[in-house]
Amino acid sequence: MRLYIAEKPSLARAIAASLPGPHQKGQGWIRCGKGDSAATVSWCIGHLLEPAEPGRYNPRWKKWHLEDLPMFPEKWEVMPKDSVRQQLKVLESLIRQADTVIHAGDPDREGQLLVDEVIRYFGCEAPVQRVLINDLTPAAVARAIQSPRDNREFRRLSHSALARQRADWLYGINLTRFYTLSYQHQGEQGVYSVGRVQTPVLGLVVERDNTIADFEPKPYYRIEARFRAQDGEVDQRPFTARWLPDDQFQDYLDDENRLLDKATAEQIADSVSGRAGRIVESQFRDRSEPPPLPLSLSALQIEAGRLFRMGAKEVLDTAQALYERHQLITYPRSDCRYLPEGHFEQREQVIRSISRVAPSLSEACDACDTQRKTKAWDDSNVDAHHAIIPTTRGTANGKLSQAEENVYGLISRYYLMQFSADAIHREGRLTVQAADHRFRATETAVFEAGWKTLELRLRDGQGEKEKPPLPRLEKNETVDCLDSSVVERKTQPPQHFTDATLLSAMTNIARFVADKELRKTLRETDGLGTEATRAAIIDTLFKREYLFRESRHIRATEKGRALIAALPESVSKPDRTAVWEATLEEIRRGEGDPRHFLETLKQEIQGFISAPSGKRPEESSPETAADQIHCPKCRAPMTERDGKFGRFYACTRYPQCKGTRPIEDSAPADGTGLKPIPCPHCFSPLVRRKGKKGWFWGCSNFPACRQTVNDDNGKPAMQLRKST
Repeated sequence: MRLYIAEKPSLARAIAASLPGPHQKGQGWIRCGKGDSAATVSWCIGHLLEPAEPGRYNPRWKKWHLEDLPMFPEKWEVMPKDSVRQQLKVLESLIRQADTVIHAGDPDREGQLLVDEVIRYFGCEAPVQRVLINDLTPAAVARAIQSPRDNREFRRLSHSALARQRADWLYGINLTRFYTLSYQHQGEQGVYSVGRVQTPVLGLVVERDNTIADFEPKPYYRIEARFRAQDGEVDQRPFTARWLPDDQFQDYLDDENRLLDKATAEQIADSVSGRAGRIVESQFRDRSEPPPLPLSLSALQIEAGRLFRMGAKEVLDTAQALYERHQLITYPRSDCRYLPEGHFEQREQVIRSISRVAPSLSEACDACDTQRKTKAWDDSNVDAHHAIIPTTRGTANGKLSQAEENVYGLISRYYLMQFSADAIHREGRLTVQAADHRFRATETAVFEAGWKTLELRLRDGQGEKEKPPLPRLEKNETVDCLDSSVVERKTQPPQHFTDATLLSAMTNIARFVADKELRKTLRETDGLGTEATRAAIIDTLFKREYLFRESRHIRATEKGRALIAALPESVSKPDRTAVWEATLEEIRRGEGDPRHFLETLKQEIQGFISAPSGKRPEESSPETAADQIHCPKCRAPMTERDGKFGRFYACTRYPQCKGTRPIEDSAPADGTGLKPIPCPHCFSPLVRRKGKKGWFWGCSNFPACRQTVNDDNGKPAMQLRKST
């Protein structure tokens, strides 16, 4: 028996429809054909297995204790998800009977893993083949089924997904427990979850909010002058040009070359008014602009968010419905904007289908030049996915919702653009030299709209003042300055994030990285998260009360700001997590070792947990930890004070915090004479003790805190060890 395992029921039904009949449906499977050609189609429902909970590895790990951190499983385990146990049992029975298993997971990292892990879980010994299905239309599914490949060709993709899964477990569980328990020691309530992608995304929002809150508007000055040619035989239309900053005024310019000094601006304006000048640069050209490529998921989410104010998850859910239920678009979770060259042959069928599904685009469909072939069709740029385009199906399964119509229309427009003429822009530039100053005037206008007739705009140019075209003057023509003016402007803060701009930031994360070399590396990666996960990440931050909406803007809550303020920069910044994605991509290509990746991550996690709260691992040391006695309530430094019962330690945040500590409690009862050294987690003094394995340092707050530190010749080594 041949067994097809699809990622989800909708794909399984599409596969079964492409296989010979008769078809017999059962609980969790569809049997197709008879005799030697018989095959059974079954399915997963997303991940049927999930990484085991900490308590599965060690009963002590069920409860949250600082002394148990970090938690590094020696042998990884997965366990069935309760909600899908029945389907897992169905697959177990079918896998035991199969002569050949055909892996039909979605053609991406997670799609590869979620079927592979089921096959491994049941110790499948039958040969495994792989089919890649991007498109649920019958013809596309039939083509994919006829071209199976050896599943071993995709083992690196599976290794990459498995490394991601295990790394997320290590990073998320250890750091979430560590920072939550640290907050609880300060009297806070609730869970402070930390994730390798969600936390840097939250960091982006917090940083943007802080930038806006701290922004102080500053005036700057724009100098404009009107010029006209002296020669009456040439084009004498007046034109307005803007002053170009130069090095002699560097002291009065900001980082964006804006002039900040009003007196200087007025002096420049006066110096050119009524004076003659000459044209030192004259450039006029018609520039051709080809149509944009078809859409990937991120590009679709950004455009739909900008045009229709749809949230990222709403766009993904809508696209998924168009793909699964209506079968009107191809695989939506794609990170690619190119198409296989073979798809060019289906162009006329696709265009006819668009005109039937979206009648408002029928005129555009009729105007298509189907002989035109843009750079979108390029096999060298297509991997497991291709761009999202309409299918050849001409009817929906039921009435489309408004959101579905909007998303389908947007995808269709970008497809139809491939058969439209280039847009032609008429551009011009005149640069004038007048009284040691340069002024520049520019002109840009759409001469021939071409594909831009299909472009959706938020505003159709209403209320925008149309700039007159520039006079066609030649270099060295003499002009007169008719008048000049100084316009005062104010610097503006950046806008709060919206769904569209936050997705754009996650996709183009290199813009938010300071390190030049790292920024260069990150431009070649997918940024924060993947096409399929970005919407869920943003949604998770809302559910965990880290973000809230203010109209269409996304803002950080007090809880979100507090978490980012407490975290080391390397956890809250995008640099390291984006490099993670690059490393996972190297593993997929066979250029990286997943074991080395996980070992390196374990060392980093150990560094975070070993460091005193609020410090980066590289900043912490025994010396800095020993400099202060810390408050048992809020962890702030303490100072000595006189009281009616003698000297004592008091919190430096008094009267907000009234934490105290007797001085004698802070002296180590070990005879070493060392200054009190606080516990790395609760900041009670460490005490030197002798155990079965020799000397060690334990927390004086035992048993409430069980933290221990290795002994190094009578001093705490400040390297955490596990308590026995």
